[in-house]
Amino acid sequence: MYVADDWKDYEVIDTGGGEKLERWGDVILRRPDPQIIWPLNNDSGVWRNVHGHYHRSSSGGGNWDMKKQLPERWSISYDQLKFHIRPTNFKHTGLFPEQAANWRWMMNKIADAGRPIRVLNLFAYTGGATVAAAYAGAQVVHVDAAKGMVQWAKENLALSGLSDRPVRFITDDVFKFVQREQRRGNKYEAIIMDPPSYGRGPSGETWKLEQSLYPFLESCLDILSDHPLFMLINSYTTGISPTVLKNMLSMTMQPRYGGSISAGEIGLPITNSGLNLPCGILGRWES
Repeated sequence: MYVADDWKDYEVIDTGGGEKLERWGDVILRRPDPQIIWPLNNDSGVWRNVHGHYHRSSSGGGNWDMKKQLPERWSISYDQLKFHIRPTNFKHTGLFPEQAANWRWMMNKIADAGRPIRVLNLFAYTGGATVAAAYAGAQVVHVDAAKGMVQWAKENLALSGLSDRPVRFITDDVFKFVQREQRRGNKYEAIIMDPPSYGRGPSGETWKLEQSLYPFLESCLDILSDHPLFMLINSYTTGISPTVLKNMLSMTMQPRYGGSISAGEIGLPITNSGLNLPCGILGRWES
């Protein structure tokens, strides 16, 4: 497992009963997590003394029960990177802290490359990877279909003091954008993607990860440079094995570029138990 174990402003304090207890800076939140199928030993103390508790509804969705007054948003730091945090209506806070394991890896790859690196961040959300890549010195193109998420990413870049870095923010359908880049002949040394489990393509076609990821990955080969640095695939789709991502990268990247491939779970340490909480999977190709 790739564990993001070097946070100071974030912590999974405890887990149990389908929930996790987290510290985001000075704010304590209680949120559901489908991976936590073990019982909660003691629903008292810090578990009760939280700022906010997200309750999932039996009919779908859910709502926040705010126990203490919170600002609309606040910020946390990961080394020199800074991010705005805000509890959203769909449980999330605008950041997936386990991704710090990938941020550290890509920052090292970019900093050690000794050449200009152009990074394409697809399904880029609020820009954690964008901020990390820009900090390491890469040119970045950030693409997400949600205008609000792109704006949030711009604010994270500014919060980190990186507004002067060469980053392009694009609100667009990811599939359409990749097709246009193919026609334009634009190339990248690195591609990051975090595709959804389900969605709609540019012409209304259904995106289902199990059926669509491989052809989409193949299409991305056409916009890689002759000497790429890395390809990173993240997935939070239940039932997909890390070996699936490894196999796809072995069938697409390795025949053309050689290099090495790694894959596995990505997770976070749990302070009270000393265990690790699985949060998703990743597949990495690197030169």
